[in-house]
Amino acid sequence: MNERIAVIGLGTMGAGIVEVFAAAGCEVACFDHFPAACESVIDRIRISMDHKVTAEVMARETVPLALRRIKVSVTEADAARDAAFIFEAIAEDLGEKQQLIARLEEVVSPEAIIATNTSSLSLADMTTSARHRGRFVVAHWFNPAQIVPVVEVAPGPETAVRTVELTIDLLRRAGKVPIRLNKEVPGFIVNRVQVAMLREVMALLEQGVASAGDIDAAVRGSMGFRLAASGPLEVCDFGGLDIWKRVYQNLSPLIRSDTLLPRVLADAVSAGNLGAKSGRGFYFYQATSHAQKTAERESRLLELLKALRK
Repeated sequence: MNERIAVIGLGTMGAGIVEVFAAAGCEVACFDHFPAACESVIDRIRISMDHKVTAEVMARETVPLALRRIKVSVTEADAARDAAFIFEAIAEDLGEKQQLIARLEEVVSPEAIIATNTSSLSLADMTTSARHRGRFVVAHWFNPAQIVPVVEVAPGPETAVRTVELTIDLLRRAGKVPIRLNKEVPGFIVNRVQVAMLREVMALLEQGVASAGDIDAAVRGSMGFRLAASGPLEVCDFGGLDIWKRVYQNLSPLIRSDTLLPRVLADAVSAGNLGAKSGRGFYFYQATSHAQKTAERESRLLELLKALRK
């Protein structure tokens, strides 16, 4: 691959996106308005790649070659100016994304493709003032972006078919599994399914049906175990659609179906229990640092990635 890629926004997602394309052979220019993010991005990527080498999903000699392909630019314009593809991974704020798009259109060529990593905002809203709306597309990555295979690719109402096709081709050549949406819907595919599942999971927790650990263990050892081998619709096919018809009819009236925020989630956030990053969420994390817990999680994901590749 010899495309020149730009990545704007170097938080957790942006750094992972840089890593993916640099490892695939692209020259990657990147930038973040927070100096600390720029200063730390190479070290963060090096650590991530070292974990991949340990997990035997990356060759050791790939690491220095990939790192040399990364340029941390001194300005946003310098990063984007000559890129064929620009991936933005800034904060999930409509106004900030609209302003970024306006700035990018001043410096990139009309042929450059601009992909947004939004998970909840409308591409039509983001590009309402854009001059070349056909070149904008959603490329929704999943954390950690450098490990999770899938990237959802969704067009806006004015996105050119060629924009979608070129983006999918680039992602596939970079080793990802691009999922093409025929149209943009809020939350795309994965977040809609996740929210539907979490609504019932949190209802079970609120009702005291089982502990957080046992609920997670039940899902990991059943649905989670087989979903990597068979997606939910194929699971239905193997189970028998006649059986699933009866299961659906029996359970759908009984499961949670409202749109209220789950009490256990609202109470946790109100108490400042934000998960691993705060030391407590549905579990306690005080015994280990956030960085250590993240590394342990990524190690498990890398083992899954290795198995999936086989």
